[in-house]
Amino acid sequence: QVQLVESGGGLVQSGGSLRLSCAASRSILSAKAMGWYRQAPGLQRELVAHFTSGGSTIYYAGSVKGRFTISRDNAKNTVYLQMNSLKPEDTAVYYCNVNYGWHDAWGQGSQVTVSS
Repeated sequence: QVQLVESGGGLVQSGGSLRLSCAASRSILSAKAMGWYRQAPGLQRELVAHFTSGGSTIYYAGSVKGRFTISRDNAKNTVYLQMNSLKPEDTAVYYCNVNYGWHDAWGQGSQVTVSS
């Protein structure tokens, strides 16, 4: 089993920034893929940003492209999501995901609320 611990959520005004962190209990060097998802009330969970272990393929949902940046620090076994120019429609619970192939780990969820 691998534990993912998220931090960095909170309340921010429209136009503000937040950085989410996701610390893994195991090295992420062997992970096949890493990403961030979000789920707003009454809606399905959606993929926000994602990259493969080699970093050769990075995906951003159209609604966040140009505003959000996914990154990683292998030494800290941590994946980040930098969120800039936040909008009220970005309000959701954000989940990190690290897929090792043999195990698909999820964070506990971080509430992000953007006020208008």
